[in-house]
Amino acid sequence: MDNLYRDKEAAKCKSNLDLRVYTSNLLGLNDELVLHGGGNTSVKGDIDGVDVLHVKGSGWNLADIKAEGFAPVRLDALREMAKEEHLSDAEMVARQHAAMLNSSAPNPSVEAILHAIIPFKFVDHTHADAIVTISNSVDGDEHIVKLFPDFLIVDYVMPGFELAHKVYEMTKNLDWNSIGGIILHNHGIFTFDDDAKVSYTKMIDAVSKAEQFLDEHATVEIAHKYVHSDCDIARVVNTMSEYKGHDVHIAINQTPLAAFYASQQNLREFASRGVLTPEHIIRTKRVPLIMEDTNLIGGLDRYVTAYEEYFKKYATDEMMLNPAPNYMIIKNLAVVSFGRTREEAKIIYDIVEHTMLAVLRADKLGGYKSISEKESFAMEYWELEQAKLKK
Repeated sequence: MDNLYRDKEAAKCKSNLDLRVYTSNLLGLNDELVLHGGGNTSVKGDIDGVDVLHVKGSGWNLADIKAEGFAPVRLDALREMAKEEHLSDAEMVARQHAAMLNSSAPNPSVEAILHAIIPFKFVDHTHADAIVTISNSVDGDEHIVKLFPDFLIVDYVMPGFELAHKVYEMTKNLDWNSIGGIILHNHGIFTFDDDAKVSYTKMIDAVSKAEQFLDEHATVEIAHKYVHSDCDIARVVNTMSEYKGHDVHIAINQTPLAAFYASQQNLREFASRGVLTPEHIIRTKRVPLIMEDTNLIGGLDRYVTAYEEYFKKYATDEMMLNPAPNYMIIKNLAVVSFGRTREEAKIIYDIVEHTMLAVLRADKLGGYKSISEKESFAMEYWELEQAKLKK
């Protein structure tokens, strides 16, 4: 992975926040690190004698974020929240908002508390494909420990307060200078330093190490011949619009990767093993519609029934989202993503594109394994994640 940091460009930055914007943009430019609002970054500093964390606003894209996209929050308030045994989402949001120095700034990232307890000026967090590909493999624990012996390794836990509190408990007696970063299984990676360039470089170096491991142990040879299809796209659009209850736009992926992925044996089981990183679920749902025949309505009815059963199994007081799929895989042919707009369909296209390669590579490491169905439901119906879509 290329290091895009340029001293000449960085020298133009007049403040630490400017540097934070610069390196955040560098991270966001690489879709193998973050996709469509994913990841978050922060910088600590002093404003009129108050210790402040400037943290990425929830839902903002790192690729084009500006200074106004960072929320200024009092560090002491965030650090106190990490010590709580329990903290509801509503209370966390209210306390974070009360601690903001600018009430008109965007809502802080759900990971603001975790950023606050990491005792370094610059903190970078990405959902790097290479890292989550390895950690989402059956033997991911073993591989990650061998690759990153100096990193703090954290088993999957719900993002937000639960994750921050867990890291707080794990690091009470830790010398932070003894670790090179944090890896969150099935989620992503954190790097940090008091120097923006060093924190960014640590991220690039760690992901490059993971990429090299995959190149050596999980290469995928994509070979698939084009299959002619009489698939009626207009019928797909019209039918999906009926099931969604609104006009649907589509993005068709018929690249060699998509066609190869769609040609795998036991496709229904193969392609229904969950998301690559938890926040993807609000875009893609946990599983796609698998079409192995031409009975689209029959396939949709089965999908909707299965989704309703999934909802009833885990729901408490949630309102069910539309149960129709957000993308489908047509056996031996293509992957089709659905959205209210062309942009939304393309976002789902991009996420699935990255997921397909990761699944194929994780299988080379012994098998792909995502978070559990119960954990997936918690993320899909997490109010703080759904708020990103509303934004």
